[in-house]
Amino acid sequence: MFGRLQRFYTSIKVAADVVMLALAFGLAYATRFSGVVPITEGIPPWDETLVSLSMVLVIFPVTFQQARLYATNRSRTNVGELFELFKATITATLILVALTYFARERYSRLTLAIFVLYAFIFISLSRLAFRLVLSEVRRRGFNLKSILVIGAGELGHRVIETVEGHRELGFRVTGLLTLRPEKVGQWVNGVQVVGHVAEVDAVLNSRPVDQVIIAVPLEDQAQVKPLMEQLALRTVDVKVVPDLYQYITLYGGLEEFGGLPIISLQGDPMDGWSRVAKRAFDILFSLLAVLVSGPLMLMTAFAVKLTSRGPVLYRQERMGMDGRTFPILKFRTMRIDAEVQGATMACADDPRRTPIGTFLRKYSIDELPQFFNVLRGDMSLVGPRPERPVFIEEFKRQIPRYHLRHKVKAGITGWAQVNGLRGQTSIQKRIEYDLYYIENWSLLMDLKILLRTALGGFLSKNAY
Repeated sequence: MFGRLQRFYTSIKVAADVVMLALAFGLAYATRFSGVVPITEGIPPWDETLVSLSMVLVIFPVTFQQARLYATNRSRTNVGELFELFKATITATLILVALTYFARERYSRLTLAIFVLYAFIFISLSRLAFRLVLSEVRRRGFNLKSILVIGAGELGHRVIETVEGHRELGFRVTGLLTLRPEKVGQWVNGVQVVGHVAEVDAVLNSRPVDQVIIAVPLEDQAQVKPLMEQLALRTVDVKVVPDLYQYITLYGGLEEFGGLPIISLQGDPMDGWSRVAKRAFDILFSLLAVLVSGPLMLMTAFAVKLTSRGPVLYRQERMGMDGRTFPILKFRTMRIDAEVQGATMACADDPRRTPIGTFLRKYSIDELPQFFNVLRGDMSLVGPRPERPVFIEEFKRQIPRYHLRHKVKAGITGWAQVNGLRGQTSIQKRIEYDLYYIENWSLLMDLKILLRTALGGFLSKNAY
């Protein structure tokens, strides 16, 4: 029921956005060609206009989805909602302009500017109205479904938090039943423990309950069977929350395979179209980066060759997605005998650096050949920075969840790097930022990280 309601509300948002976009497009067209503004190049034919409208009705909702504007986020304020909508609208507009350019689709630039203004205003008003209506409906207490939670421990506490975090779905936890008699009468997260599980029949007879959620820890599962037998005699909806939260690490959840429900404790954060989109994004921007930085890479290669003996490029084994190793490419910044004593991390004032190595590392110019790693598919533009296998085993033992960073491709830059976590900074902190990126990934986030990198994210006092 929770999932169906969430999908229902999401479909309403999508439908409302499509209507507002179509309305904004039509009004922009009418505004531009109504005669108020001089028409110098004629009115575009209807068939081309309909093609442009079709592109708008696809690009904008998809971009909004990537920006998580259809996800439930009750902590987001009205101002925050409008700011995220503004950013997504600008991104969608840039994508539309790029696609119409490559497709050589004719359009009026003034019409596009008017449309973007109308679209932002109309969708903003639609979203604010939607939030206002939901808030008023909840405040008046209409169409509320009452939930009785069985289990007053940590799992029950999390159920209450989750239900309260999605109040727009119309559910309220009105009571708790406990396995511990001493807890009867106590309050858990604002909800009273109204009785012992043995009193489930009496409680259901004494109050209206639309749904029962069983949130019992693994060690008490033996008491669930008689409880289920009692509930099977009633028409109330029954849900079970498995006590597996402590084992879920990344992208876990309930899946279905051939009608068989399966609980996933650890999943792939990027699959299907998400992986295709990220790969296309990587190829497009890497080709662009190679074209732009080509002259600089050529000059750097000559400088490396002239200032020290040895190869221009340095290949070093790193660990990437799914624990596979690959040779990362860098301009050589250290002497060819730098690791005759074994693998050692770089440090400030490292005596092994070549005359030009300090400069290249400070401004991250030595990283430029990694665009070819991206084109080969070894890396991504954005992701956790790859480490050397010789250091990884030690990190795995010291840092919980370290291995989860290998669920995605390693990146040239990442969320940790643009937040100043480079060089000999806290590995623990870097992992926190890497996992945050993986759990919240979107193409919009990748673009944001690339922009911050281009504007100085690689200029760090910890780069050496």
